[in-house]
Amino acid sequence: MTDKRLVLTTAESQTQARRIADVLIERKLAACVNIVPGVQSIYRWKGKAEEAEEWFMFIKTTADHFEGVRDAIKEMHSYELPECLCLAVEDGSAEYLRWIEESVG
Repeated sequence: MTDKRLVLTTAESQTQARRIADVLIERKLAACVNIVPGVQSIYRWKGKAEEAEEWFMFIKTTADHFEGVRDAIKEMHSYELPECLCLAVEDGSAEYLRWIEESVG
């Protein structure tokens, strides 16, 4: 187990995803944000089935910076309840994990 984290979220548009990514990198809360277009989301919201095309984001950070990532997503997101899931990174390339560590802070 490492202290590295992968945070998952979605955005309603490329513009919103890019804005969130730029701020996370600027504030040194994330080492990298991958933005994947055209994700079809089907979900239940307020008792009703909904569907949306979204932009999926993979955010690489550390455990110490997760709270800042979560708060920034809430601050900039247009959704009433933005997705924000934090997954622990068990292992990875030592060089890549070191790069994440050096890139945040």
